[in-house]
Amino acid sequence: MHLTYHVHAHDGGWAYKLGDVWSEKFPSHDAALRAAREAAKRQQIGGEDAQISYETSDGTWHQESVRGSDRPEVDVEDDAKS
Repeated sequence: MHLTYHVHAHDGGWAYKLGDVWSEKFPSHDAALRAAREAAKRQQIGGEDAQISYETSDGTWHQESVRGSDRPEVDVEDDAKS
């Protein structure tokens, strides 16, 4: 799995976005970029194996085992520099 955090001007400030989800607003571009990089780092922290349950958009519940060492590849794109 690959995740990309995107840093954008947002709601009168700056924020980062993962998929369709925005972070809180930051007062500066640099603050949002730092926060996005920290969030990306946290994605790399492993944990313990676990059993998870989740519901898909069609209302079906699923259960599966996940390995705590199974971490996504993550990067940060500074869309303000594009």
